[in-house]
Amino acid sequence: MTQTPLSTPVPHPTTPPLAASARGLTKTYGRGDAQVHALRGVDLDLPAGRFTAVMGASGSGKSTLMHCLAGLDQPSAGSVSIAGTNLEALSDDALTRFRRDHVGFVFQAFNLLPMLTAGQNILLPHELAGRKVDADVRARYDEVSAILGITDRLGHRPGELSGGQQQRVAIARALVASPAIVFADEPTGNLDSDASAEVLGFLRRSVRELGQTVVMVTHELDAAAYADDVVVIADGAIRAHLVDPSAEQLVATLRPGGATR
Repeated sequence: MTQTPLSTPVPHPTTPPLAASARGLTKTYGRGDAQVHALRGVDLDLPAGRFTAVMGASGSGKSTLMHCLAGLDQPSAGSVSIAGTNLEALSDDALTRFRRDHVGFVFQAFNLLPMLTAGQNILLPHELAGRKVDADVRARYDEVSAILGITDRLGHRPGELSGGQQQRVAIARALVASPAIVFADEPTGNLDSDASAEVLGFLRRSVRELGQTVVMVTHELDAAAYADDVVVIADGAIRAHLVDPSAEQLVATLRPGGATR
């Protein structure tokens, strides 16, 4: 008897791995009549290898959300995990080591040491951690520097660089350790429009070409347009989580009374 060949099973679409997630995230400041609810039970998943912008007006809770997600601030309630590690389960020392090894930071202020060259600033976290700058680290350093367009500026000190170049050095410093996630807090806040566009373009390239996960807090629509996903927060709660939004969707969502989730 001839057997009918089994059909090839159709693979089910896989859910992309998460770089970070939050469940029931709450942050409260003060007591009694002075109590402020900065976050109100936030649930959020951040897929790996994506560029996510977190948007909101001043006082919306967006920076508090980033600080809790990054382990820089402790939530009043709820949980945060990065690359599968629950941050609340870590001691203070373990959390410091975890951030050093798995989380990158880019801030509005460049925070470069003026007496060091750009290249020395980029590698400084490795040296402070007592890690050897081996061939793999050097290869990553060369790759990141090339993508960020600063290869010819590595021997210059910060005072010899433009604002945009300094921010690119700060981004390279965050990327060189191959972190699970990079948090960028208003990274273009001190830059003019041309330098801002350059920096945002390079952040997007780090996602496309290095597979990096980037989460950027911003209040600027032009900046959010560079992202793959946009999370809109208002009054401490997620109002919308848009995947590959169009400019029209962004504008409509940010309008008072706009769409939710």
